[in-house]
Amino acid sequence: MAVVPFRNEPLTDFSRPENRDAFRQALELVQSRFGREYPLVIGGERIMTKDRIVSTNPAKPDEVVGYVGKADRELADKAMAAALAAFEEWSHVNPKARARILLKAAAIMRRRKHEFSATMVVEIGKNWAEADADTAEAIDFLEYYAREMYRLSEPHELTRIPGEDNELYYIPLGVGLIIPPWNFPCAIMVGMTSAAIVTGNTVILKPASITPVIAGLFVEVMEEAGLPPGVLNFLPGPGGSVGDYLVAHPKTRFISFTGSKEVGLRINEVAARTAPGQVWIKRVIAEMGGKDAIVVDKDCDLDEAAAGIVTSAFGFQGQKCSACSRAIIHEDVYEPMIDLIVEKTKALLQGDPRNPDVHQGPVADKNAYESILRYIEIGRGEGRLLLGGGPSALAKETGGYFIEPTVIADVDTKARIAQEEIFGPVLAVIKAKDFKDAIRIANDTEFGLTGSVYSRNRANLEYARRHFFVGNLYLNRKSTGALVGVHPFGGFNMSGTDSKAGGPDYLLLFTQPKAVSEKL
Repeated sequence: MAVVPFRNEPLTDFSRPENRDAFRQALELVQSRFGREYPLVIGGERIMTKDRIVSTNPAKPDEVVGYVGKADRELADKAMAAALAAFEEWSHVNPKARARILLKAAAIMRRRKHEFSATMVVEIGKNWAEADADTAEAIDFLEYYAREMYRLSEPHELTRIPGEDNELYYIPLGVGLIIPPWNFPCAIMVGMTSAAIVTGNTVILKPASITPVIAGLFVEVMEEAGLPPGVLNFLPGPGGSVGDYLVAHPKTRFISFTGSKEVGLRINEVAARTAPGQVWIKRVIAEMGGKDAIVVDKDCDLDEAAAGIVTSAFGFQGQKCSACSRAIIHEDVYEPMIDLIVEKTKALLQGDPRNPDVHQGPVADKNAYESILRYIEIGRGEGRLLLGGGPSALAKETGGYFIEPTVIADVDTKARIAQEEIFGPVLAVIKAKDFKDAIRIANDTEFGLTGSVYSRNRANLEYARRHFFVGNLYLNRKSTGALVGVHPFGGFNMSGTDSKAGGPDYLLLFTQPKAVSEKL
């Protein structure tokens, strides 16, 4: 089977009435299933536990999106046994056959695209456009990694010597633990899982506890696509018990994690300890967030820069690891830029994201809500509050976790809101004396994920290329919205292990090279 070159999945044009109608129908379908049960899936067996995870709508927390099975250590052991047994056969399946399952899954997800997006609208509070982009990215990962597996399975060029036949293969690692985040509960979850599976590994998928329903739907898609039982085991459960237990398990070969710095570092520490019976060094693939900055030079399109800042800071309520949480502005244009940022932020419409006109939905859950509000209070003492500053009126009216988009100016580069990842709709604005000072401030953080620069000055853009230390640098565009295959994504320092999701080297992280030489 030949595959056409990779192309990114088009985003839905919601200005077209037929697309809006189709999405409304998907929302009705999803809401008709509120309260449905989603069992664990271990070795193809569905297990509904007495103790369950309750997934709720953050815009209206009394709405139960679904009840999901909740694993314990006994079930974790059962999942490990199933994954180990399945690995014996799956690891030897033709790589192109494994890739074809991903292509089939992509076709199924494309047909169910609005259903997946609508699920994220109610399970995590994404607006229509953000949810649609999330599902499109998931489809992209399936399509891209399938093609990458085709490429990786081809013979690899080696230096030849007389009298020997030499070959290099990339073989799978073993059983992996997949721990995706809640903020891209479809795209990142699908990407992490499918990359591990297509390379011949078997996995235990432990989704984020507040977004397990969308993960359950993906497991259904993979089953429909023909994935054998035991290759993908669906195991929602507490991170502190089930997650830590599997990270430390001697049969776990690798852990793929996306989430907070604190959890990622703990996983790395636990995985580094050699358990009795363990015969390998565990591999950790971690993406751990950022404290991303957009730098505004004195010579740039100020309106375009302000639009990029507001979109990057407040898209999906600032709950992206690539979100702009610091705007670093040249002192010569500082005040006019502040005015533009405030003006554009005021234009954002907040509400229940089931409304297609809403830009700003709720934050993820009560814990996120309370944490962000604490940071806003800290920020009041660290700068000049320009906009927002607390819960929105909708929080009282609906009980949802709505927070006003908040802009705080005159922030010192060492302030807590300039250094710590808030993961919410809070923007710290910092004044720089010149362009090099702005880049210095941008680099003054333990993270190094994404960054943007707005400038018409070619010398300054080249300076940023060399000196702005981030994994993904964007010049004259926003800091969010990486596309699979276009912007391989991943950062430096405390932003993770420098992996590049959606790039040509990502699948190598889930394999080990084996050279075979035969004397002729």
